[in-house]
Amino acid sequence: MDDGGWTRDAKGEDAPAVCALLNAVDEIEIGAPETTLKEVEEDLATARAAWVAFGAGRAVAYAAVRDAGPDGAVEIDHYVLPDHQEAGLRLLDLVEARSRELAAGAGAREAVVHLYLNVAPTLDLALLTVRGWRTVRRHHVLTRPVSPDTDPVPDLPAGVRLRPCADEADRRTAHRLHQETFAHHFDFRPQGYEEWLGRVAPNSGMDWSLVWIAAVDGIGDAAVLITRDDREGMGWIRTLGVLDRARGRGLGSHLLRHAFAVYARRGRDTVGLGVDTENVTGALRLYESHGMGLHYAVDTWELRLGV
Repeated sequence: MDDGGWTRDAKGEDAPAVCALLNAVDEIEIGAPETTLKEVEEDLATARAAWVAFGAGRAVAYAAVRDAGPDGAVEIDHYVLPDHQEAGLRLLDLVEARSRELAAGAGAREAVVHLYLNVAPTLDLALLTVRGWRTVRRHHVLTRPVSPDTDPVPDLPAGVRLRPCADEADRRTAHRLHQETFAHHFDFRPQGYEEWLGRVAPNSGMDWSLVWIAAVDGIGDAAVLITRDDREGMGWIRTLGVLDRARGRGLGSHLLRHAFAVYARRGRDTVGLGVDTENVTGALRLYESHGMGLHYAVDTWELRLGV
């Protein structure tokens, strides 16, 4: 069912209405609202384009082009209430058209569009498959309960030093380590420092004391842990990366347990992260071995559009 409604470009002042929509979708898909107004405000501020559809006196669908690269790669978001699939279809038309335009403007031969959806989404998947979309990857969102009693601050491995990201030089080191450690991961796109900073800390909304760099004797700075404490239901590990030449020293385990301890002492009772289930570094096994379990699963849907 769809009441017609109306659609327009999404603006900053739409953040509360979009946030309410995303939380309504959260409740259907994962059982609880987990979207904060700050997250929506940041997304609207950094999106390449965004649209919102209204009906029944509220936002019923939202879509955005989050990112676009010179190789034609485009990331989009799409959310819709179950009874408003026609509004969702209108927004699919818009994001696909803008994705094609951005790829053409970059000189790419095609737009390779990725959309991340819960495995049981509110969007009617038939609307995707009939347009040529297909699933290409699955990610898991994992969570773990934490407390000061069960998660003490871990001792550093031998020859390892850990420091918070304190200044501009450290932020540039965090950028370099993120780019190097994720260079061969699925869907990774290299980013210069300023572009990366705009995605990690839009509107300067970043607590850099929750970012850490690990240095190893004989190697130097070798691992980075980027976390955020602004999610509704949990502390969030955004990035945990270790250089190949520093593996086998327990750095990943140490950084993970360090995050558990820090967030437990900040009053959080849960820590979460997202992981590619086909990650070749064994990240999923690492996280599960430290007590993290499945919260929900997300499929990456892909569409290739000639320009």
